[in-house]
Amino acid sequence: MDHQGHSQNPSMGVVGSGAQLAYGSNPYQPGQITGPPGSVVTSVGTIQSTPAGAQLGQHQLAYQHIHQQQQHQLQQQLQQFWSNQYQEIEKVTDFKNHSLPLARIKKIMKADEDVRMISAEAPVIFARACEMFILELTLRSWNHTEENKRRTLQKNDIAAAITRTDIFDFLVDIVPREDLKDEVLASIPRGTMPV
Repeated sequence: MDHQGHSQNPSMGVVGSGAQLAYGSNPYQPGQITGPPGSVVTSVGTIQSTPAGAQLGQHQLAYQHIHQQQQHQLQQQLQQFWSNQYQEIEKVTDFKNHSLPLARIKKIMKADEDVRMISAEAPVIFARACEMFILELTLRSWNHTEENKRRTLQKNDIAAAITRTDIFDFLVDIVPREDLKDEVLASIPRGTMPV
């Protein structure tokens, strides 16, 4: 006998509440719960229950689709860029005006011990090549900026352009390591981070 004077033990499998229902019994009338199988019905409405893996798969597919669109857009921009560069080169008649100073370019060229003399055309061509290199690197960096929904070009955008483009591999040693690490971490999809 317990201290409150109750001598009966509740039977096994019965809820000890006011209505006392067996665990396995259905308190609702048949047909009262409606909804497709696998859904949860609440007093507010039907909530679809999807496994977490399916949602993750949908997010990954959406991410891949957006990434493919961005890559396609970048390829179109690069094709347009190089087409414009080619047209500009064909139209050039004045070879004396340059964006980059020829004296600086000559100094860079003479930094190589094997270079003894420089023809008059070499710095002009070299200046144009440097200008196109800077423009393409900027275009690729700007693409990374827009991918991250920003409007300001940052160091890590340039690092991203360098790491994503095979022809810029020679710059990997020049870019600060922390920028490269940030870019590598940013390029890994969030769902696949090792724990």
